[in-house]
Amino acid sequence: MIKGLHHNAYRCRNSEETRKFYEDFLGLPLADAFPIGETKTGRQTEALHSFYRMDDGSFLAFFEVPGMPFEFTNQHDYDLHIALEVDMDDLHKMLAKGKEMGIETRGISDHKSIHSIYFRDPNGYVIELTAKIPEKTPNPKTAESNAKKILSEWTRQHHV
Repeated sequence: MIKGLHHNAYRCRNSEETRKFYEDFLGLPLADAFPIGETKTGRQTEALHSFYRMDDGSFLAFFEVPGMPFEFTNQHDYDLHIALEVDMDDLHKMLAKGKEMGIETRGISDHKSIHSIYFRDPNGYVIELTAKIPEKTPNPKTAESNAKKILSEWTRQHHV
């Protein structure tokens, strides 16, 4: 059975620029990094795999692969974004920090049970920091039931 997230892995342009954003700006420690010179099938490659630890023990990970083409684009929130949970005080601190540092910063967005702010990392990925509003957080069983109803209705309307 799935216990939780170990890591998500994304491509990066430059491992040091990525480190500056995730470690120096967001505060996620660089927990591991290792070069990869050969794939499991014996193909020669050149890649660096780096990992940034979150408080729950999971990681955001990145691959820098200089010899392998990848189209880096400024992702739209709907296409790809990484949402990380913080408390409300930290949400406000990071909003100010992002603006002070000249990092593309948006928010605060009110999503009913959470408030969110958004940054763009050096690779074009949207990073969302989100803080729960406990008194507006739905009961998990109720939310699950409602989600299935909403999905069923969406499917009926858009995938007939």
